[in-house]
Amino acid sequence: MEAKTNDFEVFIVGGGPGDPELITMKAYNVLKRADVVLYDNLSNKDLLEIAPKSCKMVYVGKQPYGCYTPQEEINRLIVAHTKTHKVIVRLKGGDPYIFGRGFEELLYAEEQGIKATYIPGISSMQGAGFMDIPLTHRGISESVWMITGTKKDGSLSNDLKCAMKSSATVVIYMGMKKMDEISSTYIKGGLGSMPAAIIQNATLAHQKQVICEVKDLSEAATREGLAYPAIIIIGNVVKAREVIYEAQNRLLAV
Repeated sequence: MEAKTNDFEVFIVGGGPGDPELITMKAYNVLKRADVVLYDNLSNKDLLEIAPKSCKMVYVGKQPYGCYTPQEEINRLIVAHTKTHKVIVRLKGGDPYIFGRGFEELLYAEEQGIKATYIPGISSMQGAGFMDIPLTHRGISESVWMITGTKKDGSLSNDLKCAMKSSATVVIYMGMKKMDEISSTYIKGGLGSMPAAIIQNATLAHQKQVICEVKDLSEAATREGLAYPAIIIIGNVVKAREVIYEAQNRLLAV
């Protein structure tokens, strides 16, 4: 039976960085009453258990560098399900508005006369804190640059060169295929020894990570068996704990 006009709700929901306990209460409550969940490859499958047993689950994800559901098809499915269901949840990993195409989906829904609601999620970059890497710290980093490692045309964002000129922490999403290019960019800028970290599956029990110099990103990733999904963090915050301890020791020695 088709839903009556406007007798439905669409939610663009952030599932967080991985650990299912890190979703918001708002996201949890929406999932509890979902009729349809369209989920991707980066959203923790345990989150699907929150939805009612009768909820329809639709996979619309993308395998690493493999098969994927075109964005146009995802948009179509969101709209199509409003004709037959009341609560439609588009569940995405991390935060839908940080390199997640969530805003594209919300705009498409609104263009079709459908009101959609955005529910934020903890972004994967915040998982850095679980390995004692603060994204900012007084005296070390005053800002953060979030950069996509792969633009729509497949190239590395030119913003990386701008970010390198500052003391900001640089967080690169979807950059694992661009590690050589990232390293080369830093080396050419005379910053090859800048501390860097790679974090795979942040906040999960099987999380893997490595700390190295930015010039050694590819070598370190290969050595430790790191792959997608992962984020790359570059900046002195990677070794913030060491920097702070060294400063404290200098003060004690005076």
